Amino acid sequence: MTAINPGLHTRPLSDSSDSLLRFALRVDGTLCSLTGLLMAFTADPLSRLSGLSATSEWIIGAVLVVWGFALYVLAAVPKIRRVGSGVLIGNLIGTVAVLGVLASGVLPLTAAGNVLVLAVMAVGLGCAWLQYLGVRRLA
Repeated sequence: MTAINPGLHTRPLSDSSDSLLRFALRVDGTLCSLTGLLMAFTADPLSRLSGLSATSEWIIGAVLVVWGFALYVLAAVPKIRRVGSGVLIGNLIGTVAVLGVLASGVLPLTAAGNVLVLAVMAVGLGCAWLQYLGVRRLA
């Protein structure tokens, strides 16, 4: 038996003005978590490929999993514009910081390690672009 409440109207997802930003945050969170899990599970072989230690790979992977989970939770807050703007700015600052670290040569990365880091940053910038479009849509 189902109850119908005529006073409750929910908008379809495609009708919502904040759906793109919520989607972008969930995509970012999902990709961060999947990347982190992959890094944590393959830390030893990945360390030989990238040039970092297996412990470093595992720690970075764990941080990415936690960050991805946090993004997924933050995508559900009612006032999403402020969260989206903060995550967008954080993604851009993080990208610039990682590029600075790569350019300075501080980390003992191999050529394959540099390519892997740049690939992850490209995906992050793609998520930031979606977040920008979502924040702009709310303005």
